[in-house]
Amino acid sequence: MLEQKVNRNSHQREVILEELRKVKLHPTATTLYKLVCKRLPKISLGTIYRNLDLLSKRGVIQKLEVNGSTARYDGNTDRHYHICCTNCGRIDDIYHLSKELINIDSTKIEGYVVEGCHMNFYGICSDCRENQ
Repeated sequence: MLEQKVNRNSHQREVILEELRKVKLHPTATTLYKLVCKRLPKISLGTIYRNLDLLSKRGVIQKLEVNGSTARYDGNTDRHYHICCTNCGRIDDIYHLSKELINIDSTKIEGYVVEGCHMNFYGICSDCRENQ
């Protein structure tokens, strides 16, 4: 069942969210469009973009903007981080990090109440290393 955050879901939005949650490769809107078209052949790319924007603003999905590249999307909103291959652009999830690595003393940031953060790691993926 879809989150309560997506009130009055359209059928198109439900399909977009379902397809996004099926993949683990953090697709672009265009890649997701190709997947959704298999189920909804008449959907437009603009509809994909509008729904991804709405879902990300509501916190139902994550919008990933890494190094100024095309936005990628993650259907998993559980607390986790990302690693991006600097060669091919692949993005993978990271779940287990030391709490000391991401610990922040929010009292040191004057005038703010820290509500969260986005941290990305960069490296070369195993596929790119094997192909060098």
